[in-house]
Amino acid sequence: MAHSDTSPFAGASGTVVAIVGTESAGALATLEGIPGVETLTLRDADPAIAARRITACSTPWIVHDADPLEHVAAAWVELYEERATLGTLEVEVETALAHFEEGTALMPDYYIVLDPDAADGTWRHWWCGALGFRAPRRVLPAASPSTPRDTAMRRMLTTLPTSRPWPEPISWLPGLAFEIPDRVGLRDI
Repeated sequence: MAHSDTSPFAGASGTVVAIVGTESAGALATLEGIPGVETLTLRDADPAIAARRITACSTPWIVHDADPLEHVAAAWVELYEERATLGTLEVEVETALAHFEEGTALMPDYYIVLDPDAADGTWRHWWCGALGFRAPRRVLPAASPSTPRDTAMRRMLTTLPTSRPWPEPISWLPGLAFEIPDRVGLRDI
């Protein structure tokens, strides 16, 4: 989780997992009631409120549906789909970095991306490329839950892989404009 030492919020005490995708509400519902798991519906919440609610939890797992990079992701996708300008992406990156620096946004430890194969091509490149390349074992694809008590979603939460932590957002967010779909990470091979 990225936040500055001068943050008004202390870091979360548990493992923070963001579930993203159109069926995130259903995925959160499959995890409700599990001992040690706090589920939070935070989609569309102000980043500072989301950060405050996440850091207030004291359970081993904190699972929510807020993405601190949601606007950055949308601007990146729109740039490469020729629906936005480079300036739009730069503004969203600067805003996200300011939130991280202030501690009013928190990077989750893991992203669970629901049905990435069903996502439009550029969005799939965001999740599995531009974002996933930074910490590959921290962006996990998953099928949308099929039932309210989906055991696969529950099992996934208890078997999160260990890996290196996310690099600080300041080290990679400003270079997103150069992370081209279909080519992310190829120049570093």
